Amino acid sequence: MFVVALILFVLALVALTIGALGFSGRLPRNRFVGVHTEAALTDDQIFRVANRVAAPTSVAAGALLFAGGLIAMAAGGVVAVLVAVVTAVVALFTLGAGANAGAQTAESLAPPAPAGDCGSSCGACSLRDACEPAAG
Repeated sequence: MFVVALILFVLALVALTIGALGFSGRLPRNRFVGVHTEAALTDDQIFRVANRVAAPTSVAAGALLFAGGLIAMAAGGVVAVLVAVVTAVVALFTLGAGANAGAQTAESLAPPAPAGDCGSSCGACSLRDACEPAAG
């Protein structure tokens, strides 16, 4: 079950790297890793703060994945696969909690959307009429 443990170790390395870059503020603004909601991507500083908020959970998920890899290596067989699945699910929820906290932080820091925009970045909201008060 070396392959199962190796997969967990690689995932741990990715999570730890993203967490370390988020902590240090050196994670570049992008749409692929880190907190990349619309609010977080509005500004470099907001992206940096959102990812600093999410970084502890990314490091925790990396530590969980690494520990799961060690257990999977020692256990072998069906137990290794079970450990890998459980570890991956717990790490995913841990990452999700951090991403949610980072997204909420970014939302609180981002400037409000223009009033007539319905919150859409392109202004093509299909419910635009619902955003405006009815003419009486």
